[in-house]
Amino acid sequence: MRGGQGAARALVLQFTNCRILRGGALLREDLWVRGGRILDPEKLFFEERRVADEQRDCGGCILAPGFIDVQINGGFGVDFSQATEDVGSGVALVARRILSHGVTSFCPTLVTSPPEVYHKVLPQIPVKSGGPHGAGVLGVHLEGPFISREKRGAHPEAHLRSFEASAFQDLLATYGSLDNVRIVTLAPELDRSHEVIQALTALGICVSLGHSVADLGAAEEAVRSGATFITHLFNAMLPFHHRDPGIVGLLTSDQLPPGRHIFYGMIADGMHTNPAALRIAYRAHPQGLVLVTDAVPALGLGNGRHTLGQQEVEVDGLTAYVAGTKTLSGSITPMDVCVRHFLQATGCSVEAALEAASLHPAQLLGLEKHKGTLDFGADADFVVLDDSLHVRATYISGELVWQAEETRQ
Repeated sequence: MRGGQGAARALVLQFTNCRILRGGALLREDLWVRGGRILDPEKLFFEERRVADEQRDCGGCILAPGFIDVQINGGFGVDFSQATEDVGSGVALVARRILSHGVTSFCPTLVTSPPEVYHKVLPQIPVKSGGPHGAGVLGVHLEGPFISREKRGAHPEAHLRSFEASAFQDLLATYGSLDNVRIVTLAPELDRSHEVIQALTALGICVSLGHSVADLGAAEEAVRSGATFITHLFNAMLPFHHRDPGIVGLLTSDQLPPGRHIFYGMIADGMHTNPAALRIAYRAHPQGLVLVTDAVPALGLGNGRHTLGQQEVEVDGLTAYVAGTKTLSGSITPMDVCVRHFLQATGCSVEAALEAASLHPAQLLGLEKHKGTLDFGADADFVVLDDSLHVRATYISGELVWQAEETRQ
């Protein structure tokens, strides 16, 4: 029930005794929900002469927009880069399990794979609204195979590709249909990459720069061609150098098109990025920081050997490595933990930490009118948190989809 008379007849829920994140501030206001959307109570009172059908006391908790994870490779034993006959059931399992971490929408991410994997997997991951069944799927994030060999990280070298004479057609031949794709990570120093960036952007696909040895000039040219995101800043790219800061330099570049806003992903798991580096990035460009988990299939499973696409991954404590190496291979840290670590490491405000996991990824994907916000008219996807930012409950379209055991009545 999303509009018209049906929405008007729907139950009105009033969430009381809470602080809601709106406009960059935590406000002591009630949150009103009807028909899956955030409601303006003044219109309800003065135009419809109605009050709430049901009140829910939030016990003084924080209500923030649901978290959005734009880079997650799997979890709980599910590997999105494995070409199984029933990819959908694995995506559904992860979608259900991440609700407890406050995630209400996500972009299932595929690492570098052979073409036959993309051709089999991508049609099985359609965009899907969230609900009691799990978090919503916003589209797939394709990380590779058009990336640097030198900075491939955990991506298998045998399946890396470059753009040949037909450039965009090479990409289409590799991936197959782009219907379900929302983000593509590529290395902008590859020949013909700029025409590929322009073609992807024209289709409404977000282009991210990563796994790259690009200098700042190449990165700026990629942004002028349409790129808007940086995949896990600092990781798998040239380190910052004062004479050529590389992709990192985009955070403070003065050579970007007027009004162009660059976003960058950060894995705030305490392993991928030193707290000092987190602070540098945040202070340089706070509005562009997007928290991502980069979670691998081993998320939630503990020590041992697991997969990530064509590679084997070894988990030791809080760290995942490509088996037999000391190369980091994604993270095993869920989003709510990343939010808390980011808050502690940077000393930023609670509001800023929460927006880095909600508003900023929504803005990156052009969804800020509907997701990542509790403004009137937005989707009623939100997370209930205590003062230490532990998740107490998760709502999608105004419906309770997960609740901590101790808060259940």
